[in-house]
Amino acid sequence: MAMLSIGDFSIAGREIKVAVLWDERGILGITYSLEGDGFLRGRVSALASFLSRRRVALNTSPAVSEFPGAVFDVIQGRLSNADVLPMLSFYGLTPFERRVYEVLTKTVKRGEVITYGELARRLNTSPRAVGGAMMRNPYPIVVPCHRVVASDGIGNYTPKVSYKRFLLEIEGVKRWTNSKLTS
Repeated sequence: MAMLSIGDFSIAGREIKVAVLWDERGILGITYSLEGDGFLRGRVSALASFLSRRRVALNTSPAVSEFPGAVFDVIQGRLSNADVLPMLSFYGLTPFERRVYEVLTKTVKRGEVITYGELARRLNTSPRAVGGAMMRNPYPIVVPCHRVVASDGIGNYTPKVSYKRFLLEIEGVKRWTNSKLTS
């Protein structure tokens, strides 16, 4: 049965709450909020709903774990995304989703971006399929879907494009955050 761990952190003058659903297999899902507890509760509920549709048994009772701190260390650049990749369970994912997430996490480093089209070419698939996998990513931050951008702009992001912009700014990606490409 999955447990829920929440960590409260601060970076770049912003408070960030990181929630991680996990069990003995590892991390089942991650979500976060830059807008406090109420928004986080909604994000945890959406993540739990997504995971339950994938037959992941859940219990959102609070439990202590190192997982929120590891996710925050990725945000800060203390750990690489690939360092935390082995903590992910990949339970409930399709083989395609797992392949997309592993390739993205291992090849697109902090401070870099890749277009949906380029990632699709690396995977021999379509940009639309990559976009779908990014939209369903239960491991944001660790699987850096925020680093996948459209050829003509920043692209979409769940829960909000402003969260994508924030993560890219923290990572020093200026082209996609300080120009007309953010619209």
